[in-house]
Amino acid sequence: MSCSKILSGDIPELIYEVIKYFKTDFSTLHSCILVNRLWCRLTIPLLWEDPFSNPAGNYNFIEIYLHNLSGDSKTKLSEYKINDNVSPSNTLFNYFKFIKNLNTLEFISSVEKWTAENLKFGNRYSNFICISLFKIFIENEIELDNLDIEISNSNLDDILELILQNINFIQNIKILNFYICNYSKNMVTKDRVTQIVNLQRNLKEILLDDNNFPLYQSLLLSDNSNCSNTLKMIIFYNVDFRNISNLDKIFEQLNGLESINIADCSSLNTSFIPQIINLTKPFKKLKSLFLKWRSQNDETLEILLQKSGDNLEGFGGSCQDFLFKRHLLDIMKYCKNIKFLDLHEIDNQTIYPVLNIIENIKQNLNYLSIGIVDYSYSNTYIECSSTILLNLGQILPSKLEYLNLCIFIKANDFEVFLKNIQDTFIKKLVIENLQSQDILPYVKKYIMKRKRIEQLAILTFGWMDLFNLKDEVKEFKSYDIKVRRHCDLSLDSYNKIKRIKNN
Repeated sequence: MSCSKILSGDIPELIYEVIKYFKTDFSTLHSCILVNRLWCRLTIPLLWEDPFSNPAGNYNFIEIYLHNLSGDSKTKLSEYKINDNVSPSNTLFNYFKFIKNLNTLEFISSVEKWTAENLKFGNRYSNFICISLFKIFIENEIELDNLDIEISNSNLDDILELILQNINFIQNIKILNFYICNYSKNMVTKDRVTQIVNLQRNLKEILLDDNNFPLYQSLLLSDNSNCSNTLKMIIFYNVDFRNISNLDKIFEQLNGLESINIADCSSLNTSFIPQIINLTKPFKKLKSLFLKWRSQNDETLEILLQKSGDNLEGFGGSCQDFLFKRHLLDIMKYCKNIKFLDLHEIDNQTIYPVLNIIENIKQNLNYLSIGIVDYSYSNTYIECSSTILLNLGQILPSKLEYLNLCIFIKANDFEVFLKNIQDTFIKKLVIENLQSQDILPYVKKYIMKRKRIEQLAILTFGWMDLFNLKDEVKEFKSYDIKVRRHCDLSLDSYNKIKRIKNN
């Protein structure tokens, strides 16, 4: 919801921009609510725009939604012997109206967890509550920007049917993503998904994988589709391009397309790149390219990098690929605007080319993730890790949004690294230490006490997560540093693309 719909008077734009800066910092947003009424009204929509994506794991907000159930649904709650006390009456806002982002899997999961925690035999009622809440979403005419539909369980069939009965709910969505797991086994689900795809009139972004590509291909090639003018971004995720044709026709037809992103896809050299070469339009739209783990690449990848040029902002892959060392040189030659670099399986033969590319692109670099060849405990990999630590700190930019290290860490090498980054601010630092030496005292000395990071995750050999050490977490919190689970702060290829899109 725009601010103008929230406030009756003029909008203090500057205050709103300040608050919006803390959009993902929920503790700060909660503090903003307490400043005054104006700050409260500006902040509440930000807190409630994506409620089911809840990193804190607190699902009590569902009780506020239940207050808005219709009479029939409330009667059902009584029949199910669900206590009315779970539905508070002192709601100050129409919180439904603030929802902008909705992921069906997160939605269903949140309801299931809430019912399990609050209701006896809660699993009996979760589907009823999911459907009841979704009906309220539709009745309140919430205006979604993003809808992610994950086809992974039977509960979703009823929600799909609700959407088709109320097509206005999805017609103006900017971003619609389908994550489909074996949907072809359920013909009813397949038919509903196909109908939803064909109803799109204002699609801005789509994610294509091997399961849903056939659905979208007919839409993208249709002469009657509005996508040719509205679609701005395509994400190819885990696609095998061997069985996909007409890519050149699709790209030629999409007049408004601004960004193409590729993550963990196969057969780039045999199918995707040859079709790109045949394009009559200049191909300057590839924004991110995260190559599949140990994918087979050849010289044609250089053509793709050359065509992409400075438009490419995200790049990643395994340094064990046969031609990867050469591709690193191609990156430095053609693509000088890399903001997100993700290189794994680094060894002694590739470590210095990796360090060279980091130094060459550091003026734009914002996200960096590097890891050694594998988890085998050997002198070769320990030596490679030492080289990384002794050199990396000297070439990092003064500010990084994200740094992820997955290496063997010796304490004395780590101290050198931390001394070298004393003038570097890292918003999110993620460490997977494949060695058992204790590095926490150095983290406290050089990072915690100097407040050089905002969020931290450390996983050590033996799979000990810093997040589970409650006293340590409390100590870091006293320095305004939030300790997160390692799995929560690590990024998969899709989330890397999302970070690039949002920066």
